Amino acid sequence: MTAPGAVVFDFDGVLADTEGLHLRAFQDVFTLRGWTLGQAAYFERYLGFDDRDLVRAFAIDFKLVLKPGDEDVLVAAKARAYETRGAGGAVLFPGAPAAIARLGARYRLGIASGSMRAEIEAVLGTAGVARAFQIIIGADDVARSKPAPDPYLQAVAKLGVPAGRAVAIEDSRWGLASARAAGLRTIGITTSYPAATLASADAVVASLDEITVEVIEALLNVG
Repeated sequence: MTAPGAVVFDFDGVLADTEGLHLRAFQDVFTLRGWTLGQAAYFERYLGFDDRDLVRAFAIDFKLVLKPGDEDVLVAAKARAYETRGAGGAVLFPGAPAAIARLGARYRLGIASGSMRAEIEAVLGTAGVARAFQIIIGADDVARSKPAPDPYLQAVAKLGVPAGRAVAIEDSRWGLASARAAGLRTIGITTSYPAATLASADAVVASLDEITVEVIEALLNVG
């Protein structure tokens, strides 16, 4: 008997149009310290990090000295700024609810993200789709975030599905590297980066509308 299949979504840039919100929240916090984080730098250098690793990488890149506790203060302030900026907004991509319903009718669904789980749950709850997901793995649920395989390893373990029977949907090379290292099939979606940047994926699409049961089955049945 064939093991059940699963689809594991990244969150920011895949289900939710929130990458800009994350950038602006960081800018709100960093500006208070006289630090500058531009849009190009965020997408080219920092998008693949969770909040804490972004703060660390930014400090290293700009030779900033962080005092004990500064990381916690900055991450907490960014979370508040993100919540304020996103409050009441409809941030799911237009095709997300239909894709969740379409794939959820056939597969177990999960989320593996570099965002904090509370941020993800808040958006899903507002959109009325939270109950479609069997599991949510946020940055605060793993020891190592993407591109380490930990988020996807934990996702498939909690879903009770072999990695080879799961497909990850990602918008960045860091996320694709994480999913591949965990043994999942991968789909790259060009919401944040051009197709050439996602060439390591097993398939590349422009939107969630293109991801059908037939597409998932073709990937699960390769090899």
